[in-house]
Amino acid sequence: MRIIKFVFFFLLIGPIFLACEKDDICVDADTPFLVIRFYDFENQTEFKSVPALRVLGVGNGTPVNTFADRSALDSIAIPLKVDDTNSAFNLIANSADDENDVETGNIDNLTLTYTTKKDFRSRACGYTVTFEDLAHNLETDADNWIKQIVIDTTVVANSASAHVKIYH
Repeated sequence: MRIIKFVFFFLLIGPIFLACEKDDICVDADTPFLVIRFYDFENQTEFKSVPALRVLGVGNGTPVNTFADRSALDSIAIPLKVDDTNSAFNLIANSADDENDVETGNIDNLTLTYTTKKDFRSRACGYTVTFEDLAHNLETDADNWIKQIVIDTTVVANSASAHVKIYH
């Protein structure tokens, strides 16, 4: 009789356990960063580091934390806003503060526009966002350190390769 009850219980309850998803662990579903490579304007095949580079999100006021602040880099990865259709940044070359904590570097204002496409990955990962139709607007001033911007790919689906080239 016990065996019959056990078999009946297993047949009744067993499918519930088989229908459950595995543990909620997300391994490889991240919203990609925008990858920017910096090039020499005079020799456009050569990478060129930006000295003491600082990137601030407009409206945020804090440095982007995906790379070391005020470092000399020829490539950076920065996050785009997933809940908006544009992200604006202050890209600062030769960034430093004077005695009053006022920025003394050369600031160029870059706005990136795009459309977002959300993709549901799983219950554990939630949604990832792909950025499409990437375009840019560089605010011109009397002393732009950025000379030219080229969008290599208008779709930001991963962070494996550069999406934007900046010549300086």
